[in-house]
Order: sequence, then structure tokens, then C-alpha cells
Amino acid sequence: MNSVKLIGNVGREISVKEFDGGKMLTFSLATDEGYVNKDKEEVKSTAWHTVVVWRELAQRCETFLTTGKMVSIEGRLTYRQYVDKDNRTVKRMEVTAHKVEEIQKKQAAAV
Repeated sequence: MNSVKLIGNVGREISVKEFDGGKMLTFSLATDEGYVNKDKEEVKSTAWHTVVVWRELAQRCETFLTTGKMVSIEGRLTYRQYVDKDNRTVKRMEVTAHKVEEIQKKQAAAV
């Protein structure tokens, strides 16, 4: 089964392309993870993912996705390749999302 779920922050402004069959929306998603090494130091890293959304979901996402917004996505990994302008073969891995939800950050309670 090809299934992926990620929670992260939208990294750059979304890109929207329109086709006869609807819209395609792409954005980058930053996910963070961390661990404590043997010296008891916290080590953090950020991974960047390209997310592609199609048709009606792309139309809905266009209304609420902005840079920095935390979202949860569900979809599948898609691999594609193409030849660039310098005649080099480029391979890309993307997440084709079928579900995108905004995650509301918790507000600190007033003391």
C-alpha cells in the first residue's frame, strides 16, 4: 500500500496552475524531527516535501493555505522524471495529497 501522512508547515507560497480538467496546486511542506544524542544535546532536522493537490481539493486549499500554516496531509508518494533544459534527467518524489487539513495551534492559557 502506498500511503503517507505528514504534519508540518507550509514552506512557500502555493503555486496554482489551471487546466481544462481543473486546478493543480503545489506547495512545499516542512516537517521537523529531533532526538537527543549521546552527549545529551538535542539535535533537530527539517525535511522538505513537495505536495501536489488536484481538482476540487486544490480549489479548497487555495482559499486557506498560506506560508507558515500548520497542516496535516494524507496521500501517496509519486515518482516522476523528466529531462530538463540542460538535457539532464531529473527525478522527483512528490506527495500527491487526497486530504489536507489545517491544524489550529493551541493558545496559551491566560494566567
